[in-house]
Amino acid sequence: MPGEVYCHSLTDPTILGDVPEGTQTLTYFGLHLPATLFDDPATREERKAEAVARAIASLDEHLVDPVESVVARDADGVPCIEAKIPQEIEADLNMPGGHIFHGDLAWPWAGDETDLSGPAARWGVATGHHAVLLCGSGARRGGAVSGLGGHNAARAVLESV
Repeated sequence: MPGEVYCHSLTDPTILGDVPEGTQTLTYFGLHLPATLFDDPATREERKAEAVARAIASLDEHLVDPVESVVARDADGVPCIEAKIPQEIEADLNMPGGHIFHGDLAWPWAGDETDLSGPAARWGVATGHHAVLLCGSGARRGGAVSGLGGHNAARAVLESV
Protein backbone atom coordinates (compact mmCIF):
# COMPACT_ATOMS: atom_id res chain seq x y z
CA MET A 1 0.00 0.00 0.00
CA PRO A 2 1.55 3.35 -0.96
CA GLY A 3 2.51 5.52 1.96
CA GLU A 4 5.09 7.58 3.77
CA VAL A 5 6.39 6.94 7.28
CA TYR A 6 7.44 9.62 9.76
CA CYS A 7 8.71 9.55 13.34
CA HIS A 8 8.19 13.16 14.43
CA SER A 9 9.08 12.47 18.06
CA LEU A 10 12.70 11.68 17.14
CA THR A 11 13.29 15.37 16.44
CA ASP A 12 10.63 16.81 18.77
CA PRO A 13 9.91 14.63 21.80
CA THR A 14 7.71 17.38 23.29
CA ILE A 15 4.82 16.42 21.00
CA LEU A 16 4.20 13.37 23.16
CA GLY A 17 3.64 15.11 26.47
CA ASP A 18 4.00 13.05 29.65
CA VAL A 19 4.89 9.53 28.47
CA PRO A 20 7.47 6.95 29.52
CA GLU A 21 11.02 7.64 28.35
CA GLY A 22 11.78 6.07 24.97
CA THR A 23 8.21 6.38 23.70
CA GLN A 24 8.06 7.43 20.04
CA THR A 25 5.42 8.27 17.47
CA LEU A 26 5.06 6.62 14.10
CA THR A 27 2.95 8.21 11.41
CA TYR A 28 1.97 6.19 8.36
CA PHE A 29 0.60 8.59 5.77
CA GLY A 30 -1.38 6.40 3.38
CA LEU A 31 -1.19 8.24 0.09
CA HIS A 32 -3.62 8.06 -2.77
CA LEU A 33 -6.27 5.85 -1.21
CA PRO A 34 -9.38 7.21 -2.89
CA ALA A 35 -12.01 8.64 -0.56
CA THR A 36 -14.60 6.65 -2.51
CA LEU A 37 -13.34 3.52 -0.71
CA PHE A 38 -14.98 4.92 2.41
CA ASP A 39 -18.11 6.52 0.91
CA ASP A 40 -20.61 3.92 2.11
CA PRO A 41 -21.38 4.64 5.79
CA ALA A 42 -22.51 1.01 6.22
CA THR A 43 -19.02 -0.34 5.44
CA ARG A 44 -16.89 2.67 6.43
CA GLU A 45 -15.56 1.35 9.75
CA GLU A 46 -14.87 -2.10 8.29
CA ARG A 47 -12.95 -0.58 5.36
CA LYS A 48 -11.06 1.76 7.68
CA ALA A 49 -10.00 -1.21 9.83
CA GLU A 50 -8.90 -3.07 6.70
CA ALA A 51 -6.86 -0.05 5.51
CA VAL A 52 -5.13 0.15 8.90
CA ALA A 53 -4.40 -3.59 8.84
CA ARG A 54 -2.96 -3.33 5.35
CA ALA A 55 -0.82 -0.32 6.30
CA ILE A 56 0.59 -2.21 9.27
CA ALA A 57 1.20 -5.26 7.08
CA SER A 58 3.06 -3.02 4.60
CA LEU A 59 5.36 -1.87 7.40
CA ASP A 60 5.79 -5.36 8.83
CA GLU A 61 7.13 -6.62 5.48
CA HIS A 62 10.29 -4.59 6.15
CA LEU A 63 10.75 -5.14 9.89
CA VAL A 64 12.30 -7.89 12.00
CA ASP A 65 9.53 -7.64 14.60
CA PRO A 66 5.92 -6.67 13.89
CA VAL A 67 4.96 -3.05 14.55
CA GLU A 68 2.22 -4.05 16.96
CA SER A 69 4.83 -5.63 19.27
CA VAL A 70 6.00 -2.12 20.18
CA VAL A 71 2.74 -0.17 19.99
CA ALA A 72 1.75 1.47 23.27
CA ARG A 73 -1.54 0.36 24.77
CA ASP A 74 -4.04 2.33 26.80
CA ALA A 75 -5.34 1.39 30.27
CA ASP A 76 -7.77 -1.08 28.68
CA GLY A 77 -5.05 -2.76 26.61
CA VAL A 78 -6.24 -1.22 23.33
CA PRO A 79 -3.41 -0.30 20.92
CA CYS A 80 -2.77 3.46 20.74
CA ILE A 81 -3.38 3.74 17.02
CA GLU A 82 -5.23 6.67 15.51
CA ALA A 83 -6.44 6.45 11.93
CA LYS A 84 -8.23 9.09 9.87
CA ILE A 85 -9.99 8.48 6.59
CA PRO A 86 -10.59 11.29 4.08
CA GLN A 87 -14.15 11.90 5.30
CA GLU A 88 -12.88 12.42 8.86
CA ILE A 89 -10.11 14.75 7.72
CA GLU A 90 -12.66 16.78 5.78
CA ALA A 91 -14.92 16.99 8.84
CA ASP A 92 -12.06 17.85 11.24
CA LEU A 93 -10.03 20.23 9.05
CA ASN A 94 -12.45 21.40 6.33
CA MET A 95 -10.23 20.01 3.58
CA PRO A 96 -12.55 19.17 0.66
CA GLY A 97 -12.58 15.43 0.23
CA GLY A 98 -10.04 15.19 3.06
CA HIS A 99 -7.42 15.76 0.41
CA ILE A 100 -4.21 17.46 1.53
CA PHE A 101 -3.26 18.02 -2.10
CA HIS A 102 -6.59 19.78 -2.83
CA GLY A 103 -7.40 17.06 -5.36
CA ASP A 104 -5.96 13.89 -6.80
CA LEU A 105 -2.40 14.23 -8.01
CA ALA A 106 -1.96 13.65 -11.71
CA TRP A 107 0.97 12.96 -13.97
CA PRO A 108 2.79 16.26 -14.43
CA TRP A 109 2.98 16.17 -18.18
CA ALA A 110 0.18 17.12 -20.53
CA GLY A 111 -1.59 14.35 -22.37
CA ASP A 112 -2.20 14.41 -26.12
CA GLU A 113 -5.78 15.58 -25.59
CA THR A 114 -4.89 18.40 -23.17
CA ASP A 115 -5.84 21.94 -24.22
CA LEU A 116 -2.61 23.94 -24.23
CA SER A 117 -4.00 27.02 -25.95
CA GLY A 118 -3.03 29.49 -23.22
CA PRO A 119 -0.19 30.05 -20.73
CA ALA A 120 -2.24 28.88 -17.74
CA ALA A 121 -3.10 25.60 -19.48
CA ARG A 122 0.47 25.06 -20.66
CA TRP A 123 1.83 25.66 -17.15
CA GLY A 124 -0.83 23.41 -15.57
CA VAL A 125 -2.39 26.13 -13.40
CA ALA A 126 -5.64 26.84 -15.27
CA THR A 127 -8.98 26.92 -13.46
CA GLY A 128 -12.50 27.44 -14.72
CA HIS A 129 -11.98 31.22 -14.43
CA HIS A 130 -9.55 32.94 -16.78
CA ALA A 131 -8.34 35.41 -14.11
CA VAL A 132 -7.78 32.79 -11.41
CA LEU A 133 -4.73 30.51 -11.47
CA LEU A 134 -4.11 27.52 -9.27
CA CYS A 135 -0.77 28.05 -7.60
CA GLY A 136 -1.12 25.64 -4.70
CA SER A 137 -0.80 21.99 -4.03
CA GLY A 138 -3.45 20.92 -6.53
CA ALA A 139 -1.73 22.39 -9.60
CA ARG A 140 -1.55 19.95 -12.52
CA ARG A 141 2.18 20.32 -12.95
CA GLY A 142 4.09 21.02 -9.78
CA GLY A 143 1.51 20.03 -7.22
CA ALA A 144 2.02 18.44 -3.82
CA VAL A 145 4.28 20.43 -1.52
CA SER A 146 7.11 21.46 -3.82
CA GLY A 147 6.14 25.12 -4.37
CA LEU A 148 6.37 24.53 -8.09
CA GLY A 149 2.67 25.36 -8.56
CA GLY A 150 3.37 28.94 -7.45
CA HIS A 151 6.34 29.15 -9.76
CA ASN A 152 4.26 27.89 -12.67
CA ALA A 153 1.43 30.31 -11.93
CA ALA A 154 3.92 33.18 -11.92
CA ARG A 155 5.39 31.99 -15.22
CA ALA A 156 1.89 31.84 -16.73
CA VAL A 157 1.20 35.42 -15.58
CA LEU A 158 4.51 36.66 -17.01
CA GLU A 159 3.85 34.88 -20.29
CA SER A 160 0.38 36.48 -20.46
CA VAL A 161 1.62 40.07 -20.19
